[in-house]
Amino acid sequence: MDLPLWTVPRVAGAWSWDGVASLPPLVRTEDGAPAEQATRVRVAWDDAALHVRFDCVDRHSWGTLVHRDDPLWQEEAVEVFLAPGEADPVDYLEFEVSPRGVLFDARIHNPTSLRADLRADVAWDCPGIHWEAGSGTERQDWWAVLALPWRGLVEDPPPVWRANFYRIERPADRPAEFSAWSPTLVRPADFHKPARFGVLELGRMR
Repeated sequence: MDLPLWTVPRVAGAWSWDGVASLPPLVRTEDGAPAEQATRVRVAWDDAALHVRFDCVDRHSWGTLVHRDDPLWQEEAVEVFLAPGEADPVDYLEFEVSPRGVLFDARIHNPTSLRADLRADVAWDCPGIHWEAGSGTERQDWWAVLALPWRGLVEDPPPVWRANFYRIERPADRPAEFSAWSPTLVRPADFHKPARFGVLELGRMR
């Protein structure tokens, strides 16, 4: 399966998410099939940061963890994996937000794409990061927004990035669902497959 490519619009001034196009809906990470509970992702950038918004359809959103860098992947969360440049990354950044608005951020070293060799620097806190989460208008839908400042990501931001966007959904009445922009195509579900990260190109001013 080919890697997805997305041109990220540049925004300025009093911009709104209403004017930012959505990526294709996230799909099941194991096989690329449609996800049962939909997730809409939008991405934009300006001189200060890369901005990411998730909008999640959810019959039962929940979370018990309350501290930064708690293991949010054990419950429900949306996630961004991000690395500068075009090559398959060995080192990348991981960001997660839960429905309760809790943040996890870490630097990942993943030289072989095997869990046994993966190392996470959870002590790292992204300088200047902003995030929030809130409730939607129906069911228990929820949303999360991150502003990832360039100065906290890399010294000289390139025009092309490798990235993936994920969601972990753990409904009370059925098995967990793992979805992604670019499915990693492994079972059991594993997000840490950097060769499957999609490609983001930073576009011009819209």
